[in-house]
Amino acid sequence: MRFVVIAIGSDAAAGAEARAHPDALDAALEASLRAAGATVIELAPRGATRVALVEDGGAAGGGEPSPRLRARELRRAVSEHLRGAGLAVDVAAQPAAGRMAPRLLVMDVDSTLIQIEVIDELARRHGVGAAVAEVTERAMRGELDFEASLRARVSKLAGLRAEALTELAAELPLSPGAERLVSELLARGAEVAIASGGFTFATEVLRRRLGLTAAFANELEVQGGVVTGRVVGPVVTAERKAEIVGELARRRGLAAAETVAIGDGANDRAMLAAAGFGIAFRGKPALVAVADAAIDHGGLDRALEFLPSP
Repeated sequence: MRFVVIAIGSDAAAGAEARAHPDALDAALEASLRAAGATVIELAPRGATRVALVEDGGAAGGGEPSPRLRARELRRAVSEHLRGAGLAVDVAAQPAAGRMAPRLLVMDVDSTLIQIEVIDELARRHGVGAAVAEVTERAMRGELDFEASLRARVSKLAGLRAEALTELAAELPLSPGAERLVSELLARGAEVAIASGGFTFATEVLRRRLGLTAAFANELEVQGGVVTGRVVGPVVTAERKAEIVGELARRRGLAAAETVAIGDGANDRAMLAAAGFGIAFRGKPALVAVADAAIDHGGLDRALEFLPSP
C-alpha cells in the first residue's frame, strides 16, 4: 500500500546543521521511513516541505492495521526518528489512495484557533485562576471527564461581572497562522466551522471576525449582570464535537475524505477520528497519538501544506 508522508522543517530549517547541509532533512526522512518499513518511491522538495510517496512494507509488529491506522504508525515513527536526529519537523501521513482537497474544516477554539483557554482567563480575572487552570490542564490531558470538569470550573465563576466577558471577547489572541488558514480555505470554497467546549460569547465574536461558516459552543448563564456559575443547555462534549463534523458533512453531501478537524486536547480525539484527516496543533500526548498530522513548530497555516489543493 502507498502512503503520502509530508514533513515540514522549522523556520530555522531544522537548526544550524541542516542549514549547513541542505540535504540533511531528506536523508533523515528517508532513513526514518526505511526504519519504519517503508520504501521511498518519490521525494519532492518544496521549500521547507518534503512530500514523500512511499510503498509500505507493513507494520513492524506484524498484523494488518487499517490504512489510516498504519499511516498514523508511520507518522509517529518518522516523527520520533527525526526528533532523535535533532530535527524540528512537523509530520503528516495519509494513505495515497482517496486523498481529496478539504471542503470542510472543523476546529477547536481554546489553545487551537486562539492562544488562550478562555475559562482560565475568566477565572484569572475573577481571582480563582490557579484552581481553574489546574483542572483545565488535567481535562485537556484526558484525566477528567470533560463535562463534569467544565461544570465544576464554571461554578467558580459565579459572581463574575458580565462586562468581563465582553472585554475578553474583544481581546482574543488568534494563534499564529489562523487568519491565513481560514481565509485560504474559505477562498477555495470550503466551509470552516468551530466546535468548542468553551463559550458562545467568545465563539460568536470569532465567527464574525473570521467569516466562519458556523460556531458551536456552550452558553454561560448571566443574570442581573453577573455570571451565575452555570451553563445553559447541553454541553458541547467530545462526542458532540464528533457529531458536528458528521452533521456539517452530511448537510453539504461531503465524503469523509473531504473533511478535516484540528484540535489540541484529549477531548478532541473523537472529532479528529470523525473527520477524514485529523491534525493535532501543539497537542497533548493523548491527541497526538491518534492524529494523522501534528503541528508543533509552526503556525496553524502549516495545515495547508498537509492538505491537497483543489
